Amino acid sequence: MKLSSLLLLPALLRQTLAYTAFSDATLTALPRPGQDFDIHTGALLAPILRPRVPGTAGSDAVLQHFVDFFSRELPDWTLSFQNSSSVTPASGGREVPFRNLIATRDPPWVHGEGDVGRLALVAHYDSKLTPAGFIGATDSAAPCAMLLHIARSLDPALTKKWTAMSASAEAEPDALDEHTGIQIILLDGEEAFHTWTHTDSLYGARSLASEWESTLNPALSTHRTPLASIDLFLLLDLLGAANPSVPSYFKTTHWAYRLLASAESRLRSLKILGSEPAHPFLTEAGKGDGDRWVGGFIEDDHVPFMARGVEVLHVIASPFPSVWHTIEDDGAHLDGATVEDWAMIVLAFAGQWFDLEGWFEGAAGETESGRGARDEL
Repeated sequence: MKLSSLLLLPALLRQTLAYTAFSDATLTALPRPGQDFDIHTGALLAPILRPRVPGTAGSDAVLQHFVDFFSRELPDWTLSFQNSSSVTPASGGREVPFRNLIATRDPPWVHGEGDVGRLALVAHYDSKLTPAGFIGATDSAAPCAMLLHIARSLDPALTKKWTAMSASAEAEPDALDEHTGIQIILLDGEEAFHTWTHTDSLYGARSLASEWESTLNPALSTHRTPLASIDLFLLLDLLGAANPSVPSYFKTTHWAYRLLASAESRLRSLKILGSEPAHPFLTEAGKGDGDRWVGGFIEDDHVPFMARGVEVLHVIASPFPSVWHTIEDDGAHLDGATVEDWAMIVLAFAGQWFDLEGWFEGAAGETESGRGARDEL
């Protein structure tokens, strides 16, 4: 086999993973965020809508909000921090701390750290130093709130499915053939402090990718490093403004983009989404190999991971929202229906990734109707 063929194997294998399409009943039963996304009082979003520059009290408060959320509502998830520090162009020689938060949930029968692949859902939580008072609602407070809602919504269904699988395995030990977990990665230090360069940007992502690449799992593990355990790095950024357009950036993950676009299409056909955009959010489901792929044009937190071989689905609006990096990127300039719709689209994608048809509250009895309805990848 040619070397080029060997390099393509991981992506090809991921594309053959089971991905059971949801029935209409399950799509309709997916939990909605409702008032939790209210910009003034919402339990998930409102605490993030504040300046949160790394190393400041605002950053401390938002990070504590995340920790409190997982500790209170998702106690079965494991929280870990990956910390680093760096001198920035604006710190006057002082080391600025950067703190990444990783929330992980794996199937209960998986005990070896290197024996589980994971879907990583990612956003950055820091805000830009300038202009003074910058909040960064689309960049990326709203995406962070979306991830909290998605984690909370998936958790009961994952618990039910994994509990049932564990019980079945007592009689049929080979039944536990799924070794897929989930990580919510909230990255610090994405923004440049002065001017975007390879050293003044992506502080948290660069540190985490480097550490995970060099951390070795036990010798007989399925995955050599924590970095290799990431089956897909799904990054959300600059989301929440009305009428977004999100292209498909990378040919190797266009299969995942098509599944995300299919989720949007089906949710719209069922009248579950509240926005009425001029076009679908995900505009390039029909893109072909001969079309233009511009994945290297936008630098973001995925870059250090992609450079190390991680497959990336980059969900970022292009063109950027009109409020990008201005003081107007605040809660008042979010489109509430669009924020909620993105949460529902990614939730549907993730739920189908984990084959959770029939495991959501309110969709009981629908399992068989969804089985076998697999997307052709």
